[in-house]
Amino acid sequence: MTNQHNPSKNYRTFVLILLTLVYSFNFIDRQIVGILAPFIQKDLDLTNTQMGLLTGLLFAALYTVVAIPIAWLADRYNRVNILSIALATWSGFTALFGLAGNFMQIGLARMGVGIGEAGGSPASHSIISDLYSKEERAGALGVYSMGIPLGVMAAYFVTASLVGSSGEEVDWRRIFVILGVTGIGLAVVVKLVLREPVRGAMEFDSTANVVQPPFMESLVTLLKIPSWWWMCFGIAFGSFVSYSFSAWQTKYLLLLNPDYNFQTLLIILGIINGTTYAGGTFLGARLADKWGAKNIRVYGWLPAVAISLCLPIGIASFWVPSIDAHLILTTLFLLFMGMYLGPSFAIAQTLAPINQRAMSTALFFFILNFVALGGGPTITGWMIDLFKESNADLESTRYALTVTCLMFVPSVISFLVVARVLPKDWAAAEKRNLELAKGGE
Repeated sequence: MTNQHNPSKNYRTFVLILLTLVYSFNFIDRQIVGILAPFIQKDLDLTNTQMGLLTGLLFAALYTVVAIPIAWLADRYNRVNILSIALATWSGFTALFGLAGNFMQIGLARMGVGIGEAGGSPASHSIISDLYSKEERAGALGVYSMGIPLGVMAAYFVTASLVGSSGEEVDWRRIFVILGVTGIGLAVVVKLVLREPVRGAMEFDSTANVVQPPFMESLVTLLKIPSWWWMCFGIAFGSFVSYSFSAWQTKYLLLLNPDYNFQTLLIILGIINGTTYAGGTFLGARLADKWGAKNIRVYGWLPAVAISLCLPIGIASFWVPSIDAHLILTTLFLLFMGMYLGPSFAIAQTLAPINQRAMSTALFFFILNFVALGGGPTITGWMIDLFKESNADLESTRYALTVTCLMFVPSVISFLVVARVLPKDWAAAEKRNLELAKGGE
């Protein structure tokens, strides 16, 4: 047995694995809409712009707004309760998504999924930061962020197991209902087995409560940290491309070669995401922890270099002549795309005062999802319809995704600014948290 103040290593590992599993469900629900987009689009007679809204703006709209008040609650109340309720909520709306009969109904269900998912990461990030010290935090959050590639991989595998090789008859509704019911079951497990950790436990030994500041004070404090801001912009612009890539890749590949075995394609994409993307995420977090101990600027340099490599690889992947060549480039693309997640999550948590970590994650995800999730798939879908006026479907999709990749440029610039200003902000955060810790004693 362990206690709340001194959790054992085995318990910490168990919690991290369970939270990563919850996060993977988050991305199963997101990714599977992109995978099944051609079939949802055909069944409900949706335009590319409407499909882009489903995968982007309609989901992100309430997600970004609701995340902040939920994070305010998570900085004050039981985070395990908040996480389990959030998981049950988004899973329930995932099931309803599979029962929708028109664009209005499916749009409302998608917005409901966004409301639920808004409560996931702020609570999880805050819990992890109270179980792992700042020296271990990038690694732990890197493991947590592996929920993204693992969730994406699972989405491909689940779909592959329920469709035929041609992909002509796909019961997309059944897939969403099964996922929703499974997620509700996982929410019950989270509530029953997780214990709420002591807030700020890794920064000080006292058992006293940390004083929680008013909402506006939390907001102003975070907005005054330059490297926190630039990190948010860096990951937001990078993820703009990543989310668009995920949302439209299946459609692009079906246009590139309609005769390619659809089931095999899904399995290959699942393996790539579960190995190279997950590997990149893990490697990026480990390198940040190792090299960052010698030079803190690495937390900005590493994402800048990785995303710089993604730019030419991403563009080239949409102009090669075959699906096989595209998949080879996608493998490299996802390896480098994963590298910025761990360092970025670590910056968001370490720079935040210990009593504002859930709020830090919520604001971070507000910017990330408003720009990337709300804008990426939606704007790319709109561009596909725009280019379609004078081009065939394949060419219009290629042009739209090529233009989308240019968003990597402001991402690289943002992370280079992070590398420049981070040492000062990191030192200030250590001093601020030490003062908070002494105030709680």
